[in-house]
Formats: sequence, C-alpha cells, structure tokens
Amino acid sequence: MHWSMDLLPLTPYLESGVGPLNGLLWTLLLLFLWYCYRVGSDLPASGRTHTGKIKSSSMRSILSRTGSARAENIAASKVLSSEQGTPCIALETGDEEEQGQGYLTPVLSQVLFPAQTTSSGRKLYAALQEYAKRYSWAGMGRIHKGLREQVRSKDRSAIQRPHLFFLPDVPSIPYFPRDAHRHDIEILEANYPVILAEFQAIYQRGIDQKLGWTCFGPKGQAAFLLYNAGVCMTANCRSSPSTYRTLLSLRTFISSNSLGAAGFWLLGPGATLSGSYGPTNTRLRCHLGLQTPPQCELVVGGEPQCWSEGHCLLVDDSFLHTVSHNGVAEDGPRVIFSVDFWHPNVAAAERQALDYIFCPEQ
Repeated sequence: MHWSMDLLPLTPYLESGVGPLNGLLWTLLLLFLWYCYRVGSDLPASGRTHTGKIKSSSMRSILSRTGSARAENIAASKVLSSEQGTPCIALETGDEEEQGQGYLTPVLSQVLFPAQTTSSGRKLYAALQEYAKRYSWAGMGRIHKGLREQVRSKDRSAIQRPHLFFLPDVPSIPYFPRDAHRHDIEILEANYPVILAEFQAIYQRGIDQKLGWTCFGPKGQAAFLLYNAGVCMTANCRSSPSTYRTLLSLRTFISSNSLGAAGFWLLGPGATLSGSYGPTNTRLRCHLGLQTPPQCELVVGGEPQCWSEGHCLLVDDSFLHTVSHNGVAEDGPRVIFSVDFWHPNVAAAERQALDYIFCPEQ
C-alpha cells in the first residue's frame, strides 16, 4: 500500500501557529507512530524465522523466486547428468528445508554421491551416517567432503596420495617439527634406554613368526608390533611391558582405529623399500631411532633425512617415501620404534568420528 505524507493530519498547534517547537515535537511523534505502524505491518508470518533475515515483503518475494529458480536449475542438472551417462546417486543427508542455513550446509545439503565410488567408499560413508545419527553432524564437514572426493584420488598430486582416506584442507609437510607433539616425543625419548633394552631382549630370542614377528621380505625387513591396525597384540605387549606402558601414557597415539600402529621395525643391510604412500594424511608417524647405521636414509616428499639414536623423527607418510639401508652386513639392521600420532590439524570431533568409521575388526 502506498503511503503519502498528505494523509498525515496536521496538529492544531501547527494550524494556529502556536509554539513552533511544540509543533515540531508533535510532528516528530506522529512520524514515529507512523513508522512503527509500517514496520509492524511488514513483519513476516508466524513460523520458523531466523535472526538477520530481511523483513520486507518485497524482498521475501524476490528470495522465494530466486530459490525456485535455483531448484529448477538443480533438477535440470540432474536430468542432464543422467542423459549424459554419468550416473549419480543421492544419499540421505538431511532435511531439504535446512538448505542454505548455517555452517552445516556442506553436510546437510542434498548433495549427490558419485555412483562410481568403490564399495569400500560406500561402506565408509554408511559408517559416517550411522555415527552422525548416534551423535551429531557437527564438525563432520571435512570428513564428509573427503569421502565424497575419494573417487577423485587419482587426480591428486603424485607427491601426496594416501591410498585409504584423504582428509581435505589439512596443511601438511613431509617432516614436522618436534613442537607438533612435544609432550609425546619427550616421553618417548626419556624412555629410550628402557625401550632399547626390551627390544634387545626380544631380538636375542630370534626373529620368528611364532614369537610374534611379522616378516615382509628376504632382506631382513621385519616388525614386532605392539599395536597392529588399532588392535593390541597382547602377547607382544607382555614381552615388552615397559614399552607398552609408555604407549599408554602418550596423548595422541592412535590406538582405537585401523589407521594406527606401533612397534619395532627392522631393515637389513642392502635393503631398499621402493616408493609408497601411507593410508591417510590424518596421522603422523613418529620414528624413535634405536639402532641407526650411518648408511641408512629416509626420503619423504623428495626430502632426505637420517635417523638418530635416542631421538624422534616426525614424518607424514602420506607423502611418497622411500627407505634404504646401504650399509654392509657388519653394520647390522636399522631398528626404529614407530608410533602413529594424530595429525595436529585433526580436531577432536573428527578424531572421534574416524575412530568410529575405521573401527578395527576384532
């Protein structure tokens, strides 16, 4: 409805010319009452409203028309994609009424999940949905995005390409400084003599699968694991009780999902491990040097490093990495104690969700 200032009644003070100041005050009062009436008449209808929305009826009509056009475009794109032979499937992600509202939009929006996703990717996404139903979608944006983009893993840089799960928007470098996990690194280095002594006792009994060892190749590559894919190796932990207690005192050790492991790793003289990628970029692998001959080298992301006995090296093994022992038989094997830590950029809510999604199979 159009309002005109001509409809405002003049006060008797203005007509009689009495008291220009009083007349001005009366006029301002009438203007204020007229403004309040206009604002009150334009309030939105009762229902779900959100603070900060535009209250003008004309703007609401514009927004509704924009939303309708956007819905038509989405429907058209679905038809087009189906006609072009690139099928997609829609998964249950939330109420359509919540689209475009709040920071949960990337998770709750009705997005399309790539149909060419592998069965393992679908299984992981189903586990994420189950976790969200039990707990919350809050903080799951990056994990949701990472699972949807698993099908494009071959498009990522060749220098960093984890083969199981890639969490997007995680800043990373091949080698991390000690400050990233100072507390846990100091605990490991303080217990270096005890860890070394327990390893030597285990090593003297011989390398045999019946004694808890896992052998990988003919050149002395073997591992004595205390945790394997999130599962505690009870017999091996009993063989090294002090090392096991040290693991339990670490704050960021990944002990509850299949992405984490801990144990003693051997590499014999003359052995070389060709380039490979770790399973995920959500972890960092900590190497405590126990026995490190001078001809041993680790190359991560094209950057070479050497181990040092009694000191930790923090590595992101989702980068392409190689290991070599170019020494002679007299040098003996290279021995490290390896522990998987959470990446410092992975939030607590994401860690809890990943523990659920990658729950180890007992």
